Amino acid sequence: MKFSKISTVLLAGGLLLATGCQKDLLDKTNPNAPSTSQFWLTADDANKGVIACYSGVQQYACYGHSWQFITARSDESFSQSPFVELAIFTRFIQANNNFFISSFAWNDYYRTIYRTNQALTHIPDIQMDAALKARLLAETRFVRALMYFDFDSFFGNVPLIITESTATTRAHQATPAEVEAQVIADLTAAIPDLPLTYGGADKGRVTKGAAQALLAKMYMQQHKYTEASALFATIISSGTYSLVPNYLDNFTDANENNAESVFEVQYSGAVLDVGQGQDNASASEGYDRPNFFGPPIYSFSDVQPRRWLLDAYTDSTVALAAGSTTKHRIDPRRDVSIISNLNPDQFYGKTFAQLGYNPSQQYWRKYLNDRTRTTPENFTSGINFRVIRYADVLLLQAEALNELGQTAQAVPLVNQVRQRVGLAPISAASYTQSSLRLYMRAERGRELAGEGQRWFDINRWGLLDNQAGLNDLITRDPDFSNFRLGVSKYMPIPQSDIDIDPGIKQNPGY
Repeated sequence: MKFSKISTVLLAGGLLLATGCQKDLLDKTNPNAPSTSQFWLTADDANKGVIACYSGVQQYACYGHSWQFITARSDESFSQSPFVELAIFTRFIQANNNFFISSFAWNDYYRTIYRTNQALTHIPDIQMDAALKARLLAETRFVRALMYFDFDSFFGNVPLIITESTATTRAHQATPAEVEAQVIADLTAAIPDLPLTYGGADKGRVTKGAAQALLAKMYMQQHKYTEASALFATIISSGTYSLVPNYLDNFTDANENNAESVFEVQYSGAVLDVGQGQDNASASEGYDRPNFFGPPIYSFSDVQPRRWLLDAYTDSTVALAAGSTTKHRIDPRRDVSIISNLNPDQFYGKTFAQLGYNPSQQYWRKYLNDRTRTTPENFTSGINFRVIRYADVLLLQAEALNELGQTAQAVPLVNQVRQRVGLAPISAASYTQSSLRLYMRAERGRELAGEGQRWFDINRWGLLDNQAGLNDLITRDPDFSNFRLGVSKYMPIPQSDIDIDPGIKQNPGY
């Protein structure tokens, strides 16, 4: 389902200004701007309001662009961008007025939260079908939970706003524990009223499985493995999801919202009147990542994969072809995920050598349009971004079971993911809890490479919390030499917001 922007929802409310003796000089009503009393009246209004919430998730500074750069700070990526502010941001040199923090991520996330709060305030008063009302409210709670789930890992101590705000609203700055409690509360309330699937034009909306998966992921970040495992088991046993036979189908526009998709952000390649990064009804709804995460000539090439990840795809468990002189066969996920001199494919109609690239460099391939075009990427890619895949669910359930001491039960889940791409199964007898833990960390790296999950993974594994974990990260990514324990785990809160509300305190170390 390709959601369109309903920016008019944001126009509700006004700011009363006083100027000298003519106190009402600027207190005017714009007849073209609907107010909350004019808008939230019908079931159609309720649906449009919820679509506006989905549109917020789609925005440039959420999943369309900034989320991609924020999560690229993990050990699987690095930046050689000539855009200095971007490059140093990925190296943990993070000023509190950084373009990627203050100008985009913070603002668009709160814009989306504002929309959800307005919908949750007004939809209950609309006279409409009760079941539809409950579902729309549940979808909205999921969107708000998703925004705060990200904020929890990105900023930690953020203003927690859960009611409709005005220009004078001053919100409580919550601790991470309080933010996480709100995520859990929203998702727990949402799950009962969401369907397992949708059909027709509604495909792509939030499902019960999506809410259960996000809740389980929140529990995983808290190391509440029992609670997370119970939810993952429910998703798996529902029969709603399965791994698609072709791994590539998760990263192109040819097979979107497929059986493996638990939740994905909907994008359109249609070229509209206004370019990327705009928030109005005529703006592009394209996915911005391909224009920044591809190879030179065809993209800005601002973010690249680390070499260790490319090397990690050598797999000795796969049978060699007859007469092969190669020592090991390569995990086929490598060439779907990464462009390198080891990849024999063509990219935009040319081989790596024909493009003249430096053989010591490698580039991200996931979510590119290189198989269907020979011209550079632009700002209007129509490929949906998969936020939660069923493969992620299987691997997280395996992780949860292993942490609960059920190592033998975890291995078959890992093998489902491996066998989908033709890799031989691993044997439970060969692993202890400790060795399987390390193996699954590598397996998640190969399966989910470049999908942004690695940032949440290294956070959950505690690698950002002590010197031993940091040393481990530095062996793969020297940029972590700039990481300051107790500081860099969270980004700085934009100084502009602190200036507006002195009650907001800066994160430690900035």
